[in-house]
Amino acid sequence: MTAGKILITGAGQGIGRATARAFLAAGWQVALLGRREAPLVEAAAGAPEALILTGDVGDPAEVDAAFGRIAAAWGRLDVLFNNAGIALPGRPIDEIAVDDWLRLSQTNITGMFLCARAAFGMMRRQSPRGGRIINNGSISADRPRPGSAPYTMSKHAVTGLTKTLALDGRAFDIACGQIDIGNALTEMTGHFADGVPQADGSLRAEPVMAVADVAAAVLHMASLPLSANIPFLTIMARDMPLLGRG
Repeated sequence: MTAGKILITGAGQGIGRATARAFLAAGWQVALLGRREAPLVEAAAGAPEALILTGDVGDPAEVDAAFGRIAAAWGRLDVLFNNAGIALPGRPIDEIAVDDWLRLSQTNITGMFLCARAAFGMMRRQSPRGGRIINNGSISADRPRPGSAPYTMSKHAVTGLTKTLALDGRAFDIACGQIDIGNALTEMTGHFADGVPQADGSLRAEPVMAVADVAAAVLHMASLPLSANIPFLTIMARDMPLLGRG
């Protein structure tokens, strides 16, 4: 499709920020959603096509308010990049505080559900109807890292959401796909050069890739006509040990 209107969640840093800038550079109108205004403003870099939205994706009222602002400003939404997510330090499941699990699942599962729900409802009712939802999964949705039970569980849930929306969206011209990312260089992965726990118990540095390459992949997925869909796309640092993880 030609440049349209996209909402990017978690747009204030990392993959979200890089993706927002890539879409703005490609001529899209971009709504940037995150908890704090300052990083969103910085990510938008003064672009007139940017719409700054502050809110917590895990809060139903704040999600509804954000989509209400999109409807008022634009009247439609062509793409949701359902990107917001958090991680926890790696440790065995019995050492993970329940409150930490609840906090992660509120963003990584409930937040994904709420934003997909709002986007789906808007896309099926707008004219012309339809749109695309791109969920940020993870390589961990297929192959976990040691000590990653909460994060891995949440990303398996995202895969279930993607498959269901890809099926249910057909009746309303809504496509849904998932991008599974491995070792993009962001604030979350900056420590990878210092060593990452491996399945054999060792600690080894892992290669990373430029986050701009991830943004380019999301832009490619979003630019397809609605008659085409990439259900799952894996993009990773070439030499990361994914293929040795089982």
